Amino acid sequence: MTWDVFSPVYDLTESIYNGRVYTETGKIVAGEIESGDTVLECACGTGAISVYVAPRCKKLYATDVSAGMRKKCAAKCRKFDNVIVTKADIMHINSRDERFDKVIAGNVIHLLDDPKAAVKELLRVCRTGGKVIIPTYINLDEGNSEKFAVKVFETAGVEFKRKFDLESYKRFFEDMGFEKVRYEIAWGRIPCAVAIITKEQK
Repeated sequence: MTWDVFSPVYDLTESIYNGRVYTETGKIVAGEIESGDTVLECACGTGAISVYVAPRCKKLYATDVSAGMRKKCAAKCRKFDNVIVTKADIMHINSRDERFDKVIAGNVIHLLDDPKAAVKELLRVCRTGGKVIIPTYINLDEGNSEKFAVKVFETAGVEFKRKFDLESYKRFFEDMGFEKVRYEIAWGRIPCAVAIITKEQK
């Protein structure tokens, strides 16, 4: 798997190229977490967001399909006694409906064939009144920095299904019928837009 191969150098690559955004994203997400929350994180990767969320919640299930990424995440989160790192597929989450207070999926929906189905699955396992939190890298323009970063990941075997700017990212959720999405931005070389959806009663 591509991510297994990439996992040993992922943090270094991100830190060198886009370090401020990499850390600020975790802080923004953690700001949405409360002490009593049971949290599901899909596509946890190396645990860049997990390490900020874990100290703030009651329980964190950090999940990823990549064994290499899970290994890195588990090492980072070893100091926390409230974190379980396990395998899960964002498209088919093995959980009952409304199980989690907060559900996080960082920098993954632009890699999926059917991102709208993934968002629906995240909402399914989030309790009513809870939050689904979806950070995604966005392009400011088609400048050299964005092109270079994409090229690095594509060379490593990562396939980008979509490339969002802030407006197209907002339209993505509007097209799904979400009218009250809140956005926080981690600004830097390649910014990250954190979409925060509060699950409302149907």
